[in-house]
Amino acid sequence: MKNELLTLEEAAERIAAGAVMSIAGEANLLAQLPKGQWIGGSTVYFMTAQGGAVERTRLFCSIFPEGTQATARYVPIEALSSIPEGYKSGGVSLVIIPAFSQAHARFAQDGADYPHLFDQPLLGWISGVHLEEIGVVKPVVFDGATGQRHEDGAVLLHILTAHAAEPKLDIINIFQQGTDEDLVFTFPEVGFGATTAQVHGKDVNLAAYLTEKAVDTRLPLVANYAGAMINVSFQNVDLAAGKVDFYAPVFPGVEYRLAAPQGDYAQSFSAQAGAGGAAMLSCNCILNYLYGALEGKTTGGYTGPVTFGEIAYILLNQTLVKLELAA
Repeated sequence: MKNELLTLEEAAERIAAGAVMSIAGEANLLAQLPKGQWIGGSTVYFMTAQGGAVERTRLFCSIFPEGTQATARYVPIEALSSIPEGYKSGGVSLVIIPAFSQAHARFAQDGADYPHLFDQPLLGWISGVHLEEIGVVKPVVFDGATGQRHEDGAVLLHILTAHAAEPKLDIINIFQQGTDEDLVFTFPEVGFGATTAQVHGKDVNLAAYLTEKAVDTRLPLVANYAGAMINVSFQNVDLAAGKVDFYAPVFPGVEYRLAAPQGDYAQSFSAQAGAGGAAMLSCNCILNYLYGALEGKTTGGYTGPVTFGEIAYILLNQTLVKLELAA
């Protein structure tokens, strides 16, 4: 696998030659690409070999090995549970979903219950826009097989490599649960937002409580989901409205702890990621990019789109997702 920043013309040439690709970039560039074996999503933030950067003139292309077989398809909101129906035996599937869409919310809340979802590696990301364009420009995804642009639903690329490769899907999460017992929360219902939470068994207004405790909301909530530490990041704390919004849903019956304070983001990522990454498919969270001041900094050699959410079977926040195809 190769990761390259290509001009529109260079990317179009690869597609015309039959390359199988996952492509990220400005929507107006993606819209000009020819039909082929690819899917794409909008973003202008990237981790490049030189470090984090905003890129509006080139496309980040993850190119699979020659001979790879792939099927690109679009899945509408009402058919999201059919995602596994396109799985190829021994293969891997990529998925891209637009941020703030109905599909984003539905997949985040219901995806783990889709039949056969975990039968093969499923990875992907949530497409976005420049942060200054949120609410003005809609994130989009593209189905390369038809060339169609979508503001909702999901695009998928079901892949089978020509050589005997074992897909290895993993996440890098630099956060651990904190130890402050006053910052342990449970929630009464599922949702991307909450007005109340329970602390020490008592109901509190979450926005007021976080404000009173001067909580650093750059740190996510961390929960143990069947042995995996999963982050739920804060989007907004509205004290006047008494409401808190998250970038991923919280679920009842789960204990959420505020993450332990973090040191240098880029250093932490490099230490945990180790060497390599150049030949892997990976994506990093926009919140890591912002809070870690990653512009101009590298993260352990990993390159790829900076996204509004990562997918490793389920929706994730403030992580790096990586796929390695080891022969």
